[in-house]
Amino acid sequence: MEEDTKVSRISCSMSDVVLGCVMPYIHDPKDRDAVSLVCRRWYELDALTRKHITIALCYSTSPDRLWRRFKHLESLKLKGKPRAAMFNLIPEDWGGYVTPWISEIAESFNCLKSIHFRRMIVSDSDLELLVSARGRTLQVLKLDKCSGFSTDGLVHIGRSCRQLRTLFLEESSIVENDGDWLHELAMNNTVLATLNFYMTDLMKFKFEDLELIARNCPSLISVKISDCEILDLLRFFRAAAGLQEFSGGSFSEQPELFDEESNKYSVVSFPPKLLSLGLTYMGTIEMTIIFPFASVLKKLDLLCALLDTEGHCLLIERCPNLEVLETRNVIGDRGLEALAQNCKRLKRLRIERGDDDQGMEDEEGRVSQRGLISLAQGCPDLEYIAVYVSDITNASLECIGTYSKNLCDFRLVLLEREEIITDLPLDNGVRALLRGCEKLRRFALYLRPGGLTDVGLGYVGQYSQNIRWMLLGFVGDSDAGLLAFSRGCFNLQKLEIRGCSFSEPAIAAAVMQLTSLRFIWVQGYKASSPAGSELLAMARPFWNIELIPSRQVTIPNPDGEDVLVEHPAHIIAYYSLAGPRADFPDSVIPFIQ
Repeated sequence: MEEDTKVSRISCSMSDVVLGCVMPYIHDPKDRDAVSLVCRRWYELDALTRKHITIALCYSTSPDRLWRRFKHLESLKLKGKPRAAMFNLIPEDWGGYVTPWISEIAESFNCLKSIHFRRMIVSDSDLELLVSARGRTLQVLKLDKCSGFSTDGLVHIGRSCRQLRTLFLEESSIVENDGDWLHELAMNNTVLATLNFYMTDLMKFKFEDLELIARNCPSLISVKISDCEILDLLRFFRAAAGLQEFSGGSFSEQPELFDEESNKYSVVSFPPKLLSLGLTYMGTIEMTIIFPFASVLKKLDLLCALLDTEGHCLLIERCPNLEVLETRNVIGDRGLEALAQNCKRLKRLRIERGDDDQGMEDEEGRVSQRGLISLAQGCPDLEYIAVYVSDITNASLECIGTYSKNLCDFRLVLLEREEIITDLPLDNGVRALLRGCEKLRRFALYLRPGGLTDVGLGYVGQYSQNIRWMLLGFVGDSDAGLLAFSRGCFNLQKLEIRGCSFSEPAIAAAVMQLTSLRFIWVQGYKASSPAGSELLAMARPFWNIELIPSRQVTIPNPDGEDVLVEHPAHIIAYYSLAGPRADFPDSVIPFIQ
């Protein structure tokens, strides 16, 4: 008996040793979660070896609770406001304040080297505290679509974070007082690899500081900046010999630098290793500067370019190795056909709607089923498609399901225009796409009324076994469609719904059936009286429900005048181990917690 006990102990000890060696190689969060549930010892090993955590909503747990479980974290990604905040659909003061998290990081997380805040409110004092506590060891800092801070806060980062390899500020709303922050970064950092303040209003920086960063930081490979004159960056380009990615910069009229005989800017020379490029306000003439090295480009960002359909085609034809393209729907079906013919390695395609319907006055500037069919047949390696279309058919969706077997993320928005779409509803096409694209993890379908019936919504639930995030807009005919949908989607964690007019009892019943659901946002639904009373059916421990009443919002229209728009009521509900949050604004009703 004693010998059996001894063997058992040795077996357990060996098991711990083996698992301790294996655990660091388990990176998928779902696999980690499953392992931690096996037994107490495995739970403890997961806590000891977990290096990275992503928290999809900052109110789903508390900073001290995270610290108590994961004391050896090296990397943290924290998301604040829901995605709806990007489109001004929820109040600006809804929440997402980073202060309590930075306080805990400063006090407790001694191993943290990488921090990524997304859609959060960050103050200068937050940055000062973070830098004073973690500045010496911080290697990655991403303030992604954040707001609330100024360049004064960035000065602390530039002055003290001397081991910083990545500074990411893209699309953040930053109050610009001066350009001293970039000068401090240039003077104090020698290891920077990635600098990104793309799509911000930071304009007061000096080009000499960019050049100094390039000279002092031999590891610099990615620089994305705000809009500036590209011809002022020539010395920077010469200094940044190892640069692989650049975005930002535009051309102004400098005729003395333009060679009319060759029809191009002959003085512009980009770094020799450049693989990714994005230029703002680039027209057909300026595009010629890309031609000499277009064949080696793997990524193009044309979201802020001024190219028409023809310009897109001319450039795409010269980019046979393109893997990522971001542009607007002015690319047209002809541009997608050019992609299919010339860019066989394309993996990611993002087509946004033009701000002013650029190119939409004729058929060339429209994306429809014609272009999508060519794309699916010609680019078999596609993993991500996000596209605004003017027309769509079941056949085109079936084609994507047939040919795009590597697709992991599919997002389609049908534009609200005067055209009559003759092939609605898209029930059979959506079913074929979901059945064919078994690797899908993220799925968005934003249509028009009548675009997907209750039957089609049932198909979405039935064939979305692996999808974890989903956005649905103007789909389904009635509550029956939502209930049919909720009987599937076994792994769905985040659900966003707009304009579907489901009732409160149906929403509550659907939430209870979606067993993996961690977050739901609904805008536009049939409210009960009193408001929210029938949502009690989904009340349960750790489930917070917030109501945002309907409100009037002023937005600018294309003519430049402000228009008053009615925003329907919202429901935001989510799991939270931290309990009710304390920073509710007046515009939010903490209905059930």
